[in-house]
Amino acid sequence: MAEPTILKAEGLDLFYGDHQALKSISMDIPEHEITALIGPSGCGKSTFLKTINRMNDLVPGVTIKGKITYHGQDIYSPGLDVTWLRKRIGMVFQKPNPFPMSIFDNVAYGPRTHGVRSKKKLDEIVEQSLRSAAIWDEVKDRLKSSALSLSGGQQQRLCIARALAVEPDVLLMDEATSALDPISTSKIEDLSTELKRNYTIVMVTHNMQQAARIADKTAFFLLGELVEFNDTVQMFSKPRDKRTEDYITGRFG
Repeated sequence: MAEPTILKAEGLDLFYGDHQALKSISMDIPEHEITALIGPSGCGKSTFLKTINRMNDLVPGVTIKGKITYHGQDIYSPGLDVTWLRKRIGMVFQKPNPFPMSIFDNVAYGPRTHGVRSKKKLDEIVEQSLRSAAIWDEVKDRLKSSALSLSGGQQQRLCIARALAVEPDVLLMDEATSALDPISTSKIEDLSTELKRNYTIVMVTHNMQQAARIADKTAFFLLGELVEFNDTVQMFSKPRDKRTEDYITGRFG
């Protein structure tokens, strides 16, 4: 049975000044699945990812047309609370970016911002989030240490824990493993597969093998267009579009 749609883009256009970075993107992203966005550099996949929690609002000169709905609600409607949206739709970036504070305070940061004050409650959230990000056992004895003392792979899992601490619905991952070694990458892939039971994951990846390994659905972007969007197995075995096939088989990109 198909999972229900949680995010829906309809005729989405995005311009940076005069440059059109996204061209009429329409896609339905299913709940509790991993959707991978692939394509060559500069094709619009990260731009699309950032429209989902309005990170592009922070870029000067951006114009957006069309719409994106989250549980049926237009996220670009004038009255929408962007802080609420970013709490529901968290983001993990390409380079691990822990705050220069303790491991505990990194994870407690979001909940505190949203008004959680009880030490007991914060302890619970921090432990649960670190467990969910598969890093609790590695850090539980040094929660007061600086997050910057962790390895790159641990820092990235800490950033995932930090994103989970505010109990989002959706996790956006912008090439979250591209700066990591193969072992850390593998841990984050296993973690992503685990997390989709409770979250919806949308990830941008340059690594096609990664998309093939863990994504349920894959979207192929090229020059700002969504060329193809399908079940991953289907897309990698029988792409519908010649351009997808050329990209997947390494003829260009």
